[in-house]
Amino acid sequence: MDKVSSMRQELIEQLFPSEPAYRRKQRERAFFDAKIDGWAGITTLPKLERQTLQDKVPWISHQLAKLITSDIDDTTKALLQTLDGMYFETVLLPNARGAWTICVSSQIGCAMGCRFCATGAMDFKRNLTVDEIADQYRFWQQHLVKKLGNTERISNVVFMGMGEPLANYENIKAAILTWLENTDLGPTHIIVSTVGLLTKLEEILIDATWPPVRLAISLHSADSVERQKIVPSSTPDFLTKLADWSHRYAVNLGNRRLYLTFEYTLIAGVNDSLREARVLADYMMTTAVRKINLIPCNPIDGGDLAGSDSNNILAFEKILLARGIDATRRRSFGGDIQAACGQLAGSAS
Repeated sequence: MDKVSSMRQELIEQLFPSEPAYRRKQRERAFFDAKIDGWAGITTLPKLERQTLQDKVPWISHQLAKLITSDIDDTTKALLQTLDGMYFETVLLPNARGAWTICVSSQIGCAMGCRFCATGAMDFKRNLTVDEIADQYRFWQQHLVKKLGNTERISNVVFMGMGEPLANYENIKAAILTWLENTDLGPTHIIVSTVGLLTKLEEILIDATWPPVRLAISLHSADSVERQKIVPSSTPDFLTKLADWSHRYAVNLGNRRLYLTFEYTLIAGVNDSLREARVLADYMMTTAVRKINLIPCNPIDGGDLAGSDSNNILAFEKILLARGIDATRRRSFGGDIQAACGQLAGSAS
C-alpha cells in the first residue's frame, strides 16, 4: 500500500503529541473556511497553540509563483511552488452551474509518457503529498474570495492536471476524503481521470474506503497496437482486461450517478479515422460503458501533434452515435494560456 504523506500533520503531531482528536478536526474545518487565511484566525484553538503553529508549521503547502488568466474564457492557471522548491500547475475554470471547477494535479511530472501530453514529456519528479493535493482547493478558494468575494463556490473537482492520479492512489484518496468531510463538495462532483492502471482499478473494487467519486478512463484508441503508440505505458492485454473490469465495476459500484466515462483525445492523422471510430464503437459494445468524451488534441510546446478538424470530429462522432453510444465533444478551456487538457508542464521559466 502507498504511504500517505502529510508533512503538515506529522509536524503538528510532533509539536502536540498528546492533543485530543477533536483538535485535528477543528484545524481541518478551519483550513476550508474561506474567512480564515492563517493560523491566527482559528479562534477555536488555544492562543499558545496558534502562536506555535504560526511559528513552526506552514499554513499552506505551496506558494504562488505565477498566475495567468485567459482573455477568452476566464480560465486561470496557477504555477505553484512547493516547500521543497518544485513546481506544478493547477487550473480554475468557470462551469455551466454558475460556479467553478478546479483541475488539480496529483504528481510533479508523469511516468505514463502519453505522446500528446506536455506533462508526459517531463521526467517524473515525485508524487504530490496529501497536503499539496488538498491545498489546491484551498488555494483557489482563497483566490476567489480575494478576487470576487465570499459568494463564489467551487462546485466540481477534476483530477485532469499533471500526473496519473492512480499512481498516487493513497494520497489522492486521502485528499478527496478530506474535501468530502470539510467542504460542500459531493462525491459525484469529483472526477478521477486515469489512463487505467489495472492494479489500482482492481483495488478500487475491494477498497471499502475508496470514495464514491466518478471515474473517467482515457482510451485514445481501441486498437491495442495503436494505443501503445499513444500511451507507451499500455500493455497488449489492457483493453481486454479493462472491458472485463468495467462489467465488475458496474455490478459492484456503478449506479445511475456513479457511471464510468471513457475519454478519447482526437489526434489528426493518428487516431481520428473512420476505421478508428468503428473499432472504438465495437470495443465499447464489449464494455459496460456507453459514454465517451471526445477531446481535440491541444498543441504543446515542442510537440508535433495536432487536434482533429471539426469535420473529422463530426464524422467520428456520427459513427459512435449511430451505434447508440453517448458521444460528447468536450470544449477545451484555457488554450491561449497553455491550460487546456495535455498542456500543463509546471515550468518556472
